Amino acid sequence: MTLHTLSELIDEGVRGRHVLIRSDLNVPLDGALVTDDGRIKASLPVIKTLAEAGARVLVSAHLGRPKGTPEAKYSLAPAVARLAELAPELNATLAADTTGPAARAGAAALADGSVLVLENVRFDARETSKDDAERAAFAAELASLTGDNGAYVDDAFGAVHRKHASVYDIAKLLPSYQGDLVRTELEVLTRLTTDTVRPYVVVLGGSKVSDKLAVIDNLLGKADTILVGGGMLFTFLAAQGHQVGASLLEKDQIPVVQEYLKRAAAAGTTFVLPTDIVVASGFAADADHETVAAEAIEASSFGATGLGLDIGPESGAAFAAAIAPAKTVFWNGPMGVFEFPAFAGGTRAIAEALAKNTANGGFTVVGGGDSAAAVRTLGFDDSAFGHISTGGGASLEFLEGKELPGLGALER
Repeated sequence: MTLHTLSELIDEGVRGRHVLIRSDLNVPLDGALVTDDGRIKASLPVIKTLAEAGARVLVSAHLGRPKGTPEAKYSLAPAVARLAELAPELNATLAADTTGPAARAGAAALADGSVLVLENVRFDARETSKDDAERAAFAAELASLTGDNGAYVDDAFGAVHRKHASVYDIAKLLPSYQGDLVRTELEVLTRLTTDTVRPYVVVLGGSKVSDKLAVIDNLLGKADTILVGGGMLFTFLAAQGHQVGASLLEKDQIPVVQEYLKRAAAAGTTFVLPTDIVVASGFAADADHETVAAEAIEASSFGATGLGLDIGPESGAAFAAAIAPAKTVFWNGPMGVFEFPAFAGGTRAIAEALAKNTANGGFTVVGGGDSAAAVRTLGFDDSAFGHISTGGGASLEFLEGKELPGLGALER
């Protein structure tokens, strides 16, 4: 795959030119407060590079899943306010619409080195339309904001798996380049899939095993060890014949998991499941809880109504021991409900193990989404890990071996 780079665009000259960047500002919010600004910080280097080179920078991005019409709770205003706090020198402002009068007037008024963020692209239903003509029409409106000599930079790896107007169709209309964030993500993910330095340990968590099946399938024989935690572990326990109480369970996936367990053994990949579980009386931060053996969840004080919300300390230590000798580690998905302090121990144990592995020369990747939010919530600095992905679903689809539309559109 040959993609033109940001440095090539800078070398061609951008002063006085409008450059449209597709950034990833899809950050979690608590009302109007950004609770994890990792994606904003990751987006800033490319925005700054272009602004400092004299470009008239337009930023397109989405936040949440509005239904194709403006919704105040999905406005990019909080993200832009945080961006302005992190980089006041950019004088970044937010247009009140995406391609309407405010966006057109704002784009026309941009001075060299200034930044205008367009309102949430998903406020227009054409952004995500399955109709090619509708998406193309919206992309044409976005492209028109750049005038006669514009360019497009895709720096939102977290969206490259989507065939959306601001990701896919726009690249057909303007000279297109990969941003440094996309370039870095590709380099990192390639290290996880091609000539990976072994031992290679993969840590998978999160709620649903169905979300990870294709990744597991592609990792069999490539990863030496797969550590399983989070809500998905209960389907694995059920596949081994254990009762899991009221814990999250995808019964329809039990036969699939059983088949993967058989195939893993033949492929030389070892699955490691928790040996103890923190079981709670309900899903609440202050719920009564206790630690029991993984095969004895229904023997807890809560019986069949017990809810597994974290891996236990014994499992956390065992997982850390498995991570310690690895040369490559990929982690996607928390081990428990880390937002509740009582059920954050397993996730903390994994984060600490990755940080130690990094310090000892290992290559560690935190796979975006909830995992990235977890390490920051628990007080870890990004620098403690080899790489914190902004990719989320895009990273997983890359690891599944899928082609990503947004990357294909950049090839020329």
